[in-house]
Amino acid sequence: MTTSNERPNYPHVAVIDIGKTNAKLVVVDAATGAEIAVRKTANTVLAGPPYPHFDIEALWRFILETLTEFAREPGFDALSITTHGACAALLDESGALALPVLDYEHLYPQDIQSAYAALRPDFAETFSPKLAGGLNVGAQLHYQQTAFSADFARVATILVYPQYWAYRLTGVAANEGTSLGCHTDLWQPFAASYSSLVDRLGIRKQLAPVRSAFDALGAIKPELAGRLGLTRPVPVYCGIHDSNASLLPHLLGFGSPCSVISTGTWVISFGVGAKPDHLDPNRDNLVNVDAYGSPVPTARYMGGREWDILTRDLPSSTSEEEALALRSVLKKGLLLLPSVVEKTGPYPDSKAEWILEPENPAERRVAASLYEAMMTVTCLELIGAAGPVIVEGPFAKNALYLQALHNLTQRDVFASEATTGTAIGAALLTGLELQVPMHAVSGELEGLASYASLWRERADARGASV
Repeated sequence: MTTSNERPNYPHVAVIDIGKTNAKLVVVDAATGAEIAVRKTANTVLAGPPYPHFDIEALWRFILETLTEFAREPGFDALSITTHGACAALLDESGALALPVLDYEHLYPQDIQSAYAALRPDFAETFSPKLAGGLNVGAQLHYQQTAFSADFARVATILVYPQYWAYRLTGVAANEGTSLGCHTDLWQPFAASYSSLVDRLGIRKQLAPVRSAFDALGAIKPELAGRLGLTRPVPVYCGIHDSNASLLPHLLGFGSPCSVISTGTWVISFGVGAKPDHLDPNRDNLVNVDAYGSPVPTARYMGGREWDILTRDLPSSTSEEEALALRSVLKKGLLLLPSVVEKTGPYPDSKAEWILEPENPAERRVAASLYEAMMTVTCLELIGAAGPVIVEGPFAKNALYLQALHNLTQRDVFASEATTGTAIGAALLTGLELQVPMHAVSGELEGLASYASLWRERADARGASV
């Protein structure tokens, strides 16, 4: 086993990267940080029975097939793992799943929700807000324990999601702080220990030992290594929650304070160095735990899902059309008010509403970009984030979104040029020393300040009136 105090030399690192919508495997080149091999697949949710759950065996086949391919070319010397949060795997004595891995968007019967609400710890203990469905992992466990008691009685080991895949590869059971600290209700971020909920649910004995994200748990099991065509032992690192994987390179590159915006299905704003004094659990504010175990005030909304809803059927627009649309949107005050995905984000109880309808696809895309920027700025303000702003993920390619952030925050904004920050962050767990390529954002957007002021006034008024 290696720890973060040792720096082995791995020319190529394979990364398993499972997001809520898609899963992929990449090989990261240690010298350049480039992804020199990439394979993707959909992360499918099966309707049931017994409830909506991830198609784990399809993912496992994809992982094994891709690792077999990568073992031949370009080769890999270590493996790291990053996955979405709000996910746990329940194993029986044999190491098989005692129950399917539940989709966190599944909604539970009201009586089960009410019973869990009476059990969950206060925000002051966990800094984890009450969220819909199974976004609190504690709610998932309570639901499974209540509705499927016979199956739950067979549970011998509980793992958070990155470490489940590490277990399948190595046979070593572990848990890790970034996933435990991801609004699970199970963790006290400032005490770095389990919350009172663990004993209320009676699951302390089933929870695997907590390890550092930087720990190498062991080599890929010999029988798997032979199947993959590996000719030497390949260590598997403990793994990390995906948003925290995106955060890690910037903790190393910018230090504290800084603001990191990780974009994907969720847009997650990290206030590195911010204080948790005024967090509002009713507006999707929480405290995450970074790879080093430090608490990080955080705010989020389902921005990637919202962007897809708003733009998925739009024909493309030219840069000239979008420039004209920007002037028109700002001049007319064409606003999209929150929230496109309800029950999440800083305006969870508000339903999306257009103030003037877009007249063409370019106006709709421009208004959607400005909406995303203003939702992000709201999140940054709620957590008291400071310092330079770093954007990674798909929104780092949205020039209007980036310019709006720069104008509205009046801070330096940097856009990551990495294909995915999650893979690089996970690769850094193995001891690599990489710098993420990025560029500074510039440009003034005349009329944006008054437009944003009107948006905030309308959004806040609707939120307060619900």
